[in-house]
Amino acid sequence: MGAVTYPARAVVDLSAIRSNVAALDERAGNAGVLAVVKADGYGHGLVPAALAALDGGAAWLGTAQLDEALELRAAGITAPVLCWLYAPGARFADALLADVDLSVGAPWMLGEILDAVRATGRTARLHVKVDTGLGRSGVMPRDLPDVLDAVLAAEAQGLCRMVGLWSHLAWADDPGHPTVRAQTQVFADAVALAESRGARLEVRHLANSAATLTDPSMHYDLVRPGLAVYGLSPVPHLGGPADYGLRPAMRLEAELALTKRVPAGHGVSYGHAYTTPRETVLGVVPIGYADGVPRHASGTAAAWGGPVQVGDRRLGVAGRVCMDQFVLDLGPWATEAAGDTVVLFGPGEHGEPTAQDWAEVVGTISYEIVTRVGARVPRVYLEERA
Repeated sequence: MGAVTYPARAVVDLSAIRSNVAALDERAGNAGVLAVVKADGYGHGLVPAALAALDGGAAWLGTAQLDEALELRAAGITAPVLCWLYAPGARFADALLADVDLSVGAPWMLGEILDAVRATGRTARLHVKVDTGLGRSGVMPRDLPDVLDAVLAAEAQGLCRMVGLWSHLAWADDPGHPTVRAQTQVFADAVALAESRGARLEVRHLANSAATLTDPSMHYDLVRPGLAVYGLSPVPHLGGPADYGLRPAMRLEAELALTKRVPAGHGVSYGHAYTTPRETVLGVVPIGYADGVPRHASGTAAAWGGPVQVGDRRLGVAGRVCMDQFVLDLGPWATEAAGDTVVLFGPGEHGEPTAQDWAEVVGTISYEIVTRVGARVPRVYLEERA
């Protein structure tokens, strides 16, 4: 039996990831780069993205989930890895045995991590997270003195090492927003408090992609870019990827499954949300919302410059996006045939739509467009640009 081929692919340019990280590293100045590779490397592939980021100069890697961090270790990656999101009962013992740095954002986390230390005999490397105003995980400033004292007491017993202090910004994509300055001050106060209580911090880190690109005052010892690693702009209203020396790394493309001529007034897809205004040629693209194509893109055929490139044209979706497919109205003079390639998004260097174009069409952000590309869509890796 021959190899099974899927009629779509996400082509990932690893050289773009490398060059993006190099550009971020240069912008970070004296700070190191922690490349965030959570969510399967923002949809680009966890291990390939991590290796490319390290080749580009990243000093650290970051994941949300412990399973992601452990997968990096299983792949032979030895660079420092920070993990930060878990619920009670997490695999802290496995994390310690794999030399994964752990975030402490609540008292219960410290308790369970120290239990794992006693069980494994491995010293924990901890980063205390402060909630400076985002309202997600992190120790509230009023509780920080007690948490710091508990961590430093455990450090004195040889159970852990307080490696870092960190936080995350709520509104970094709007650098002038008052919350940005407010959070920065809360973080500076937290750093001063930790150091006054005896913490010997290796790294203080606050800046995400947006802050890395727009505000050097937040770089501290380490910056934590995520989206920018993959060549997308976290501040599209201020500048596109090229304005920051970035290059989008993913291109999503598919082959037409079929084309056929239909008469005027022919309904298309579920609910006939689109009806052909004239005799025309329809093309079926064999990926759908199960593959990450937003259902909110349904009915964009009437929009000028839609989110799919066919030849040298941009077309919108005719009717509703289905689970496994969607339809294009190719026009009455179309010459495309089954097997021809259409591009949903790419770097934009050849006129193709970008992830940001899709985000604007469906009312979301480019982060969601790339991370939602489904697992059944194969990732094809390019080492160098063609």
